[in-house]
Amino acid sequence: MERALPPHSPAAPARPRRPRRAVAVALSVFGLLAGAVSAVAASGPANAATAAGLGSNWYASAPYLMPEDNSPPDAAAVMDATGQKAFQLAFILAQGSTCSPSWGGTSSIDTDTTMPAVIQTIRNKGGDVSVSVGGYGGTKLGQTCGTPEATAAAYQKVVTKYNLKAIDFDLEEPEYENTAAIHNEIGAARILQQNNPGIYVSITTAGTNAGTGWFGTQMLLEAKSQGFTPNNYSIMPFDGGFNGAAAQTDALVKFNQILQNTFGWNEATAYAHEGVSLMNGRTDAAEYFRQADFQTVLDFATAHKLARYTYWSVNRDRQCPGTVDPGLSGACSSVAQNDWDFTKYTVKFAGATPPTSTASPSPTSSTSPSTGTSSSPGTGTCSPAWSATTTYVGGDKVSYNGHNYHAKWWTLNENPAGSGQWGVWADDGPCS
Repeated sequence: MERALPPHSPAAPARPRRPRRAVAVALSVFGLLAGAVSAVAASGPANAATAAGLGSNWYASAPYLMPEDNSPPDAAAVMDATGQKAFQLAFILAQGSTCSPSWGGTSSIDTDTTMPAVIQTIRNKGGDVSVSVGGYGGTKLGQTCGTPEATAAAYQKVVTKYNLKAIDFDLEEPEYENTAAIHNEIGAARILQQNNPGIYVSITTAGTNAGTGWFGTQMLLEAKSQGFTPNNYSIMPFDGGFNGAAAQTDALVKFNQILQNTFGWNEATAYAHEGVSLMNGRTDAAEYFRQADFQTVLDFATAHKLARYTYWSVNRDRQCPGTVDPGLSGACSSVAQNDWDFTKYTVKFAGATPPTSTASPSPTSSTSPSTGTSSSPGTGTCSPAWSATTTYVGGDKVSYNGHNYHAKWWTLNENPAGSGQWGVWADDGPCS
């Protein structure tokens, strides 16, 4: 998906993950999860039962998480703060030049202990994971395994070891420029789909202002030639001269047309097989996508019934310490935000409501969150009037039509009176 390079790949330049997810210096994950469970095997009947009840809407909304790079956050803490139930763990690459799967091209799945602990932690809280294979840079199994069957066998080891119900094929540079490698990857995805009934399969590739580029279109034609249809094809509309959410939704409209033309689908069917993978904050190309952009794309995805809405990455879903924008980072967003602001959009796409409690407000707000309605209705002084053009964060207070309200989380242009019980604004009672 997004191209931020997987910091885990020794050959990868320093950038975030997928199609250029700003990569910060790869940081060790040892000591990663505060209170993480011991590294037990992430497969087995108990975990199968835990994951069995998770709907595909959560796999469709799972944001990318790198537990072994980019100052990984505590997955359990993110779940508690946002309500997110699934994560897209990145990335599986070839072990050197062999046909053996490894994390980041360096940590064999046979000996790795970090990922089982992370997966167990998530499943113990009622969530689950998908695993992303590929990413930007590094050597992919499709390049080393030789055939679709051999590539599928390598990925099946990953599916079996971690008892996966979902897998993401992140097909981008340099792999998607290699015809043989893409043939192997698409073939492997098809075989996995056949051999693991019900597994959720997503295909992620680069986005352009035309929807996707020549190599992305060739990848779709390869899938068509093999008679393969995944749960969705997702593009990453960033790192390609995108200027805000309007350019991203325009790319999604154009990609929809490419899907129609390639597979003979009508518009609605194409959207039902289309997804988007965003990048929060500053991108490798110094584009900026803030909370308002995520909301706009979410509104588009919901209105057009897109099959997937995710982003790169949870590691970056926090404000950088010190200077808000120190430049591209794999461990923070380089924009003003509260912790996990962007993950709350994927939660909303899954159809859930993020918890009303939020992390400490960003420096743009000096107020503290209110916890309920006014104890003396009608006697409070009205807060500053709500403005449709002002960005508010959790705890900010406004007045509207004679009532005071406080924001539960980040918001822009959401009318307080129309928010309702589960909306962003909490009614603190009449004011004068």
